[in-house]
Order: sequence, then structure tokens, then C-alpha cells
Amino acid sequence: MSQPGTRKWRCRNCGYILDEALGIPDEGIAPGTAFEDIPDDWYCPDCGSEKDDFELLED
Repeated sequence: MSQPGTRKWRCRNCGYILDEALGIPDEGIAPGTAFEDIPDDWYCPDCGSEKDDFELLED
């Protein structure tokens, strides 16, 4: 199982992949930020889905 800060999460609605290792610097999410540490009011940058619409991709 991957460690926080190195996992990947997929938006169930559009397929956007959030890679914790890369972060989203343009949105203030630093590389290595665990998904749990991203604010709850964050939305998918591609489709606007809520954080709850993301699922962890298994190794």
C-alpha cells in the first residue's frame, strides 16, 4: 500500500488524476501533500466535482 504523499486519486466523474507526489502548485497544493490534507472545499480542476467524488487508485 502506498504511503500518504505518494498516492494517486481519480475523479469518478471525469477521470482526472491527482498525483499527491506532484501536487497542484497552481492551486496551492504542494508536491507531497496527502489527499486528506487538501481542504474539503477543494474541487476537481477539470470538472468541478467535490473532493468526495475522488477514489484512491490501488497500487
